[in-house]
Amino acid sequence: MKIAVIDAQGAGIGQTIIKRLRKEIGQQLYIIALGTNTFATSSMVRAGANVGISGETAICSFCKTNIVDGIIGPIGIICSGGIGGEVTPKISNSILNMDCSKYILPLQKHGIYIPGTRNLDIKSMISEVIENIKQEMLRHYGD
Repeated sequence: MKIAVIDAQGAGIGQTIIKRLRKEIGQQLYIIALGTNTFATSSMVRAGANVGISGETAICSFCKTNIVDGIIGPIGIICSGGIGGEVTPKISNSILNMDCSKYILPLQKHGIYIPGTRNLDIKSMISEVIENIKQEMLRHYGD
């Protein structure tokens, strides 16, 4: 199964997601780190991603020419100007147009509030995403 993890700035959330995926699922998962900058990408690769892709052009090209089972990231990845302005309109559009599951973490940032998510902590959100990925792996690939 192939999963892309996208983040920006220092990729703190991306690193956390990748470390948890490796701990709970292991090497059965092929993880692609999509970083809006080289620092974010290298941080996610050090956390355990198989490969890293950096910058707007490379991310958009990846999204258009590759098939993944899912993409994980904070809500800012689907907002033009999100994550400190590092998510461009091209990046957010490319992500939204991918034909895969999109695991969006509804962080209470950027002036975006999603009702029902106020009491969710990041650990619980990541756990829920990982459980869903495990179920998808079982459904598609068996034991």
